[in-house]
Amino acid sequence: MLRWSITFFIIAIIAAILGFGGIAGTAAGIAEILFYVFIVLFLISLIFGRRASI
Repeated sequence: MLRWSITFFIIAIIAAILGFGGIAGTAAGIAEILFYVFIVLFLISLIFGRRASI
């Protein structure tokens, strides 16, 4: 999921450089949402992974 987030971020940067503001904004929004979902899932797996090993 982090890989998808980075991909959309790179697409947003390239689109912004080329002047496609709408596409850049959309790609950046998708990248931000995917990043936050990744962080939440990472923290949940970290917490429950620790509990299972104790």
